[in-house]
Amino acid sequence: MAVTIGLFVVTYLSVSFVLFHRGLQFLNNFPALGSLLTERLFFLLFVFLLVLLLFSNLVIGYSNFFRNRETSFLMSLPVSAQTIFRWKFIESALLASWAFIFLIAPLLAAYGMTRGAPWHFYLMTLAALAMFIVLPGVAGAWVAMNLARYLDRRSFQVVAILLTLTFLTLAVIWFRPETLTDTSTDTRVLATLDKLLMRTHFAEWPWLPSYWLTTSVLQWSEGAWTAAGFFLLVLLSNVLFFGWLSFNCTGKLFYEAFSTVQSRESIFVRWNWFRRWRLQRHVHIDYGGGPVEKFMRLGYRGPDDVLALLVKDARMFWRDTTQWGQTLVLFGLLAVYVINLRHFSQELTNSFWLHLVSYLNLGACALNLATLTTRFVFPQFSLEGKRLWIMGMAPMGLVRALQAKFWLATRAALPVALGLILLSCHMLQMPMDRTLYLGLIIATMTFTLAALAMGLGAIFPNFREDNPTKIVSGFGGTLCLVLSFLYIVGSVTLLAVGSPWGEHGEHGQTSPRWILAAWFGFAIFSFVIGWIPYRLGLRRIKTFEL
Repeated sequence: MAVTIGLFVVTYLSVSFVLFHRGLQFLNNFPALGSLLTERLFFLLFVFLLVLLLFSNLVIGYSNFFRNRETSFLMSLPVSAQTIFRWKFIESALLASWAFIFLIAPLLAAYGMTRGAPWHFYLMTLAALAMFIVLPGVAGAWVAMNLARYLDRRSFQVVAILLTLTFLTLAVIWFRPETLTDTSTDTRVLATLDKLLMRTHFAEWPWLPSYWLTTSVLQWSEGAWTAAGFFLLVLLSNVLFFGWLSFNCTGKLFYEAFSTVQSRESIFVRWNWFRRWRLQRHVHIDYGGGPVEKFMRLGYRGPDDVLALLVKDARMFWRDTTQWGQTLVLFGLLAVYVINLRHFSQELTNSFWLHLVSYLNLGACALNLATLTTRFVFPQFSLEGKRLWIMGMAPMGLVRALQAKFWLATRAALPVALGLILLSCHMLQMPMDRTLYLGLIIATMTFTLAALAMGLGAIFPNFREDNPTKIVSGFGGTLCLVLSFLYIVGSVTLLAVGSPWGEHGEHGQTSPRWILAAWFGFAIFSFVIGWIPYRLGLRRIKTFEL
């Protein structure tokens, strides 16, 4: 575990540092514009990271506060609710923020090298980041507790839906690109750049914590230590104030929210239609199968015991709010990515850029698919927990159970992957033959990544945890993520080099030998990464003892 994680960490930090350093040097080569572009990109980067940190703390905090068996156990002990909240708050903040520091560290180091910053710049940056992650942690915990208290109220649900629709409408209007005509007389570079970046001024709002962090980093690198120190003190004062409130005045609110969640039947219990529906279900008992069984039966014609297992997994996923809540966040980010592709398709007039962007889009879709398989497919076997012996003694057996879980995972991931690649290719205005070709590749990757996640999940199970996030954070989940990343990078690179539409062979086209070699290599690579771990997982559970 130490060797695998260590190699991955060192490789990522080294490669990302080199890429960030070259990118910043490229921006600095623009006279008078390089510093302006760099500053604006930093403001945008940290404001979006602030939003992502808020969502991450909200999702992880909600599951850690109210859907955690350890929390339920601690609440039964003679320990104050404030003490339990402090421990769970620290745990949630660390789980939600470690990736942020891991991802942003190479960029800040490259920026310091590019600007020739002194040695104390890096110490200041580390201290500023440590203070910065506290504020979204406090905000996420506060939002999680208020959601737990008021999520079942009709007025809260109606207001939340209206606010969400209003925010989405305003966001679409605000980020709508401005149409520039060819007869525009304003050819000044700074004025044109200001028009292009006009929609990004929100990132420079002085009341945002990201503004305090970004300004302190930029000012310190330029030697303006007084200005940087002022914003560091602003950040520190807010961290101390809101941190003190969280550590000393949140116990009662946390206890009330925890009691509300544990005693709540459903978030729709206050609606009349839901009560009538529940009453009808109890009055009219139907043993012919529910809607989930009927839906599963449309795509599965196997034995009833396997169908029951599939229905159980689907219902467990739906009942776990944190899992489908994270899925909604992920699909929201994917929607933003796909919607903005239509603004990029007008630049694809050159065959080189069309070829490059098509495979970059394939890599982006595959990486999102790997996120889904690692996060949701890998922990499926471990989530059976200590009840696994029941499944092992049943006529179905563990082997058929794992095969059924793999069937469900591929059937659920395949429409997502194909829909994402087809929609993104449509937004990029790709030709039909290239779209179908990329669709066939992503379908192969879907089976490979699902087999890899399911096989490693059986080889490295963790029955001590019932939280999927902690199961994925172990050695098996880390290895699954690393292998998925290497498989995607290697496959996309291999297919791009041997693409039928490439222009790096004789007469400007790829030779048939290169094409066949790339396809054969992709097939062998998929077999080694997907089929072998899946078969090893099946062999492992044949002699598995709990």
